[in-house]
Amino acid sequence: MNTRDDGRACCGQRGAEVAQKHAKKRIKALGLSGPGKIRINQAGCLDRCEEGPVLVVYPQGTWYTYVDTADIDDIIDTHLVGGQVVDRLKI
Repeated sequence: MNTRDDGRACCGQRGAEVAQKHAKKRIKALGLSGPGKIRINQAGCLDRCEEGPVLVVYPQGTWYTYVDTADIDDIIDTHLVGGQVVDRLKI
């Protein structure tokens, strides 16, 4: 969700906030949030701003790229719920 003051591209300008809020709302709606469950965090710069926003799943450390909320839903459904990596979005 990083933003830059120098005019260079950054995640904050490419829909990262909308995606983060969508993921947080979806996880809550699925009953997957709370102590000991899934937590959707904000992050600062992950040093790939020009390539668009990323989503990282811990503790596995799986990095994903995404374009829209449908991609976020695929990551939630396939990886977080189903336990399988979404290869088409993996970085």
